Amino acid sequence: MTTKKRTRKRVKNSPLTSILVVVTGEPSDETAVRFACELLDEQHSKLYILYIIEVEMTLPIDAEISTSTAKGEEILDQMEDISKMYKCETQAELLQSRRSGLAIVQESVDKQVDAIVLGIPYQEMYGSFSIGNIAPYILKNAPCRVFLEREPIPPRSINS
Repeated sequence: MTTKKRTRKRVKNSPLTSILVVVTGEPSDETAVRFACELLDEQHSKLYILYIIEVEMTLPIDAEISTSTAKGEEILDQMEDISKMYKCETQAELLQSRRSGLAIVQESVDKQVDAIVLGIPYQEMYGSFSIGNIAPYILKNAPCRVFLEREPIPPRSINS
């Protein structure tokens, strides 16, 4: 009986060349953008920064929501400044949508990104830790890698 020696091809982790990072105005945004920049291949990479305004069903989808638009543009400007320190080619975009999760997944498909990065604030709902509604939807439906960057537990919550 002859035995064949099995050899495994070592699969090199391919570098990420495009990442969609979602920002919301939470303190975790800055960490998420920095994390995304560090994940990217330094050459020929693209960082997409996305801010979504959820539009209520009572309004037209393209309704002018000036306060939300101004807030979103300010946040996008701050996050672009952070990405410049990493020399990432960056494209920032503000979208209006009825459902953020669906819009994020659709953007990841349209832009054919390698990964999505979400900053998650530490939050509790009814006394239990919660990641909200958007992250589970993206984890279930995104066609690419998904990284969650959760901010630390606030000191008052550690002993609770």
